[in-house]
Amino acid sequence: MKFETLSVHAGRDVERATGAVAPPIQLSTTYERDIDGEWSRGFSYSRADNPGRRPLEECIAALEGGEDATAYGSGSAASMAVFSLLRPGEHVIAPIESYHGTAKQLRDVLMPMGVTHTFVDMTRVDAVREALRKETRLVWIETPSNPMLNISDIETIAELAHGRGAMVCCDNTFATPVWQRPLELGADLVMHSSTKYFGGHSDVMGGAVVTRDRGGLSDKLRDYQQTVGSVPSPFDCWLIRRSLTTLSCRVRAQTHNASRIAGFLQSHKNVERVFYPGLDTHPGHAIAQRQMKGGFGAMLSFNVRGGRDAAFAVAAKMQLFIRATSLGGVESLVEHRASVEGPHTVTPQNLLRLSVGLESAEDLIADLDQALG
Repeated sequence: MKFETLSVHAGRDVERATGAVAPPIQLSTTYERDIDGEWSRGFSYSRADNPGRRPLEECIAALEGGEDATAYGSGSAASMAVFSLLRPGEHVIAPIESYHGTAKQLRDVLMPMGVTHTFVDMTRVDAVREALRKETRLVWIETPSNPMLNISDIETIAELAHGRGAMVCCDNTFATPVWQRPLELGADLVMHSSTKYFGGHSDVMGGAVVTRDRGGLSDKLRDYQQTVGSVPSPFDCWLIRRSLTTLSCRVRAQTHNASRIAGFLQSHKNVERVFYPGLDTHPGHAIAQRQMKGGFGAMLSFNVRGGRDAAFAVAAKMQLFIRATSLGGVESLVEHRASVEGPHTVTPQNLLRLSVGLESAEDLIADLDQALG
């Protein structure tokens, strides 16, 4: 089935008992045993499984082309699930420019537990090659990256990592499976913050990890999910599964808007640089064309001429772009990332990140034009 068909139908069946087309929300935390002590109906306790979480996981796995997926209460919980596969003495390679929460987990949670890491410029394959050690167990890729939209070559990096016995996880939150399918390019795991495009309406938190195969990594992640208990609520599962039905429509429309905005910003006198892989001036454009099939996503950033104060002044003048964190919702957002990321940031102080929504592209461009002056 095509992507749009999977979005509607994967894990979403008509309820047999009532014929309901819209899936029900099962709030029960516990389920009745059979007389012989078994659970023949498949559910025992909501931390272990839930009638609403299972369809969500089936759908996410199908959209990424994987065999299994595990859902979590947030994107951060999903990345920690991947890191739970590591053991003391093992080593991680991660991008020097990426979501700051992932880097913080490596520094503040994994390091004290004996898992070391090396941050590298992952746009340079040679940098990844040089960082590989015999202890390297995981190579973490984030492409396009947050917030400077850098592009990493998933296929080449996966070949390098596998040649040294390391697994590869790709954070596919920005691109979504609408535009990029890392498993087809050699990744072993795909991670998402479902809070973003999967939820799509800024009203639910979630995360997911997709595996290429069942068994092995899939079984370990399932055991971690049940043991740690960082699972989404039944209502959260219902909200995200409902939103997945329109994922392709939303992301394609948002990407169209982002592409137009990138072109406008590129020619504005008060913009120093635009970070958007769809522009042919972007250093990763050729790789993005190869691994992002048909579109370049709805996230972009730009440097405001005049420095940090000028960037804050531009954000303050925006009327349609809301000054708020997060991304992927139907409304457009603007954020000064360096001030959010703290002392470890490598983000330029004059950079503003845009999450482009579903408003009229003309209205969004007009808003940016008046704010930039």
